[in-house]
Amino acid sequence: MSLRALWIISHDKGENGSIRFSRRFSTVEHRAKILAGGSYVAVPEDSIMLQLLLTELGLSDPQKSYVPLRDDCLYRQRSPALELRLDGPVKRVLWPVVAISQGSLILACLCLVDAPAEPRPPLSSLLSVSQGLTLLSGLQTFLLGSGSKPDNEGLPSRLAMLPSVLLQVCPLGTPLDVPPLGAPPVSTVPAPAGSQKQPAWKTGFYRGRAVVNIALLETVRSMQYGNQSQQDLWDVYGTVTCKCDVEGVLPNVMVTLTLPPNGSPLQDILVHPCVTSLDSSILVSSSVDNFDSSGFSGPYKFPFSPPLEPFRLCSYTSQVPVPPILGLYQLKEDDNLLRVSVTLKLHESVKNSFEYCDAHIPFFNRDQMSVVDVKVSSGQLDVVKEKNLLVWILGQKFPKSREVTMEGRISFSGPAPGPTDPLCTELTAYIRLYFKVPDTTLSGCSVDQHSVQVYSSAKPRIITSRELQAKEYYIWNSTGTAPVSSGQVML
Repeated sequence: MSLRALWIISHDKGENGSIRFSRRFSTVEHRAKILAGGSYVAVPEDSIMLQLLLTELGLSDPQKSYVPLRDDCLYRQRSPALELRLDGPVKRVLWPVVAISQGSLILACLCLVDAPAEPRPPLSSLLSVSQGLTLLSGLQTFLLGSGSKPDNEGLPSRLAMLPSVLLQVCPLGTPLDVPPLGAPPVSTVPAPAGSQKQPAWKTGFYRGRAVVNIALLETVRSMQYGNQSQQDLWDVYGTVTCKCDVEGVLPNVMVTLTLPPNGSPLQDILVHPCVTSLDSSILVSSSVDNFDSSGFSGPYKFPFSPPLEPFRLCSYTSQVPVPPILGLYQLKEDDNLLRVSVTLKLHESVKNSFEYCDAHIPFFNRDQMSVVDVKVSSGQLDVVKEKNLLVWILGQKFPKSREVTMEGRISFSGPAPGPTDPLCTELTAYIRLYFKVPDTTLSGCSVDQHSVQVYSSAKPRIITSRELQAKEYYIWNSTGTAPVSSGQVML
C-alpha cells in the first residue's frame, strides 16, 4: 500500500518533455527489493523514466505511430497501470506505473507490489494501485486549481509546496486515508468550539462567505455510419461536480437531481464517499440490463458532508432515443478528385444555442489539396491545405430548418504528400464534431438551485449550471468501409 517513486512531467506538443518534480521513497524501495528478491528492478534515473513514459504514452515521437514494444498485438496495455520495458541484455520490466494526464501535465507513480511477482497479481487485488491513482488525482486537482489547464503563474508556486504537502498526505511513501487534495481553500482556521470532533480526513475549516457551486456536465459520444447494414451507436454520461464553501465542522448539504416527466431513468449511478445515505432504488438501474422504462425516475437525492476541495458528487449514464446531431457523409472519387456531400441535422429536442459547433473533415493518405471548390449553406469554411483539413465553423445556431449542407469538389495534386493514417485508406473517412450547448442536457436532468438544502449557520449563495458537450462524435463516410464495434459504445 505504498509508492516507490512519484514524477510530475510537463509536455507541450512539439516540445521535449521535462520532469518538473520527482520524489523517491527509499524506505519503500528497500521493501520492494526484499519482496522482489532476484526479480527486483531498480527505479531508473529521471531522464530514462521520462523517455520511457513519453514513449509508452505515444508522446515521444508523434510522427512514429507504431512502436513494436508498445503497439504489438501480443502486448495488451492496461491503462492507467503501464508496463515500462527497460533496455538491456536481461528483460526488465517496471510495473505497475500509474499515470494520468491533463493538458500538458502528466503525473505518474510507481506502486509497490506486496505480492509474488509471478504469477502477476490482478490489478484489482493491489490496493497500492487504487491508492496511487487517488493520490495522483488529488495532486492533479491541487496543481491545476479550479481550471483544466496548468496555470503558468500558479504552477511553480504549487510545485514548490509539494514537498511539504507530500509529507502530510504521503509520509514515507504511504498515502494516508484522506480524500483527494484540492486547490487550497480560501482560509483554514482552528476547529471551532463545540461538541463535534474534527474528522481525520478534514484538514481544515472554511471561514468566509458561504457559497455552494454545483455544475452538471453531460457528454455525448456517437458513431454514425449512414447505412442500414451498420447500426449507429451513441451514449450519454453525466457528472455532477460540487464546490461547497460552507462554515462548520461537518456541514450537511442536500442536492436533488430531477428529470422531466418523460425522461429516461438515470443508470449506473456512482457516488462520492462523502454521501451519507442513499435510496437503494437509485443504485439498481444498470445499462447492462435490458432497458426498463418503469425504473426509478427520481427525484434523486444526495445528502453529504462536503470536503473542502472541489469533488465529483456523482456520475451516471442515460439512454436517449436519438443523438443530438444526425449526419450523412458521402464521398465519391474520380481520379484525384473527390466529390463531397455532407448533411447535418439538429434534432428538434435539442436547444438551438451553442457555445461553439465545429465540424472537422480530414483527408488522409493523399497528396496535398490543390483546388477546393466547396460551398456550405450556413457557417464559415476554413481550408487548411497543408493538413488536408476542412474546418466547418457552424457558429452558435443552426438555421430555422435545423439543417445544414456542404457540397463541392476537392482535387489532390499538391506538391507534397498530406498526412497519413493507417485506418483511413481509400474512401474510409470521417467527420468529427465538436460542440458545447450551455444550459441543457440530453437526458433532461437538472439541479434546481431552490431544491439545494444547506444546513449551516449562514445562508449560502447557491450557483448551479448545466451543459452538454460532444466527445468522440464521429460521422463516417457511408460510401466507404468504416470500423464497427459490436454492441453499445463502452464507457
